[in-house]
Amino acid sequence: MSFFISLAVVTCQLLLTQAVTIIDIRNNCPFTVWAAAVQGGGRRLDYGGNWRLQPTSAPNGNRIWGRTNCNFDTSGRGQCQTGDCNGLLECQTYGTIPSTLAEFTLNQPNNLDFLDISLVNGFNLPMEFSSASADECSVRISCTADIIGQCPNELRTPGGCNDPCTVFKTDEYCCTSGSCGTTNYSRFFKDRCSTSYSYPQDDLTSLFRCSSGTNYTVVFCP
Repeated sequence: MSFFISLAVVTCQLLLTQAVTIIDIRNNCPFTVWAAAVQGGGRRLDYGGNWRLQPTSAPNGNRIWGRTNCNFDTSGRGQCQTGDCNGLLECQTYGTIPSTLAEFTLNQPNNLDFLDISLVNGFNLPMEFSSASADECSVRISCTADIIGQCPNELRTPGGCNDPCTVFKTDEYCCTSGSCGTTNYSRFFKDRCSTSYSYPQDDLTSLFRCSSGTNYTVVFCP
């Protein structure tokens, strides 16, 4: 009996010491954005709207993105022009390309969170991803350039700017062989959003760290 009591005590201590993270998602765009999160679901955010998310720690990481030009019925089914997640308001799967992504992995070894903004799946909305307080961690990642307006013709798509892998499907752009470098298209994204991922292995300038338990803010159209 004492073994089971000790095990229960240890389990409770682990749960209590696990860092809890809050992410506030805000829409500053002058139009409605349907925010999405895996893990987390989805929410309609009109201009000025806010969604407070307490994500669970997923082994393969989490992501937040915005969907545009959506129509949903009362049962939460419909479709979006960009970022659609299998026609559901409450996302259970990743969204379609193009989507500007806020990516994060929480409670990693050495008491660290890892976060980034990724354009590897293209771009559909300006975004900022930051620590909620400089006292916790001073990280502010933003991508606010007019990427849709300046998008190369071959990457253009309604409502966004595609990534080159989606368009050309070659190893050069998709990194399917496990190793790849910069291209003219990745430099297009990097020149406009220098702190965002521009291709899958763009780690050195695009991956940021904070202590576990830090709270964060994601803003559409900051």
